[in-house]
Amino acid sequence: MENLSVATFGGGCFWCIEAVIQRLNGVESLKSGYSGGFIKNPPYREVCTGRTGHAEVIQVTFNPDIISYHDLIFIFMTSHDPTTLNRQGADVGTQYRSIVLYHDAEQKAIAEQVFEEVKPFYEDPIVTELTAFEVFYEAEEDHQNYYNNNQDTRYCQIVIDPKVQKLKKMYADRLMN
Repeated sequence: MENLSVATFGGGCFWCIEAVIQRLNGVESLKSGYSGGFIKNPPYREVCTGRTGHAEVIQVTFNPDIISYHDLIFIFMTSHDPTTLNRQGADVGTQYRSIVLYHDAEQKAIAEQVFEEVKPFYEDPIVTELTAFEVFYEAEEDHQNYYNNNQDTRYCQIVIDPKVQKLKKMYADRLMN
């Protein structure tokens, strides 16, 4: 059996991050959901208010023999804007914050290293939250695999397509065939 690891992070709408990360070679599975809040099993309509404390995140099961945690976090940090507090584009609120939820001390140290490595790419300071993982709540089914199932919608065409194109340009060698 393969040696699999889990990573949890978010940077704006989970539909965007999911569309990017799921295309990477070594990603075995991915779920959109919520983490970092203070109520159990929050529904999307509550998370959207910003009052639950949760961030929209993805939980990624990956093969570290194919893609390292370092590379996963590096690609994540360069595929969204980690310098905007509680927002990505038009999505505004704490639920859209940039966040890495580390599962152990090694993941924390690697994330801190990556934050330093990507600093030169941005004029403004990195504001990505680095927090210990506690619990992940899977989002409703209609939020799973959203981009692949809804590519004809305006949101996907205007907001997500450019992120996927950037990924293809910057990390073509890291993508699934």
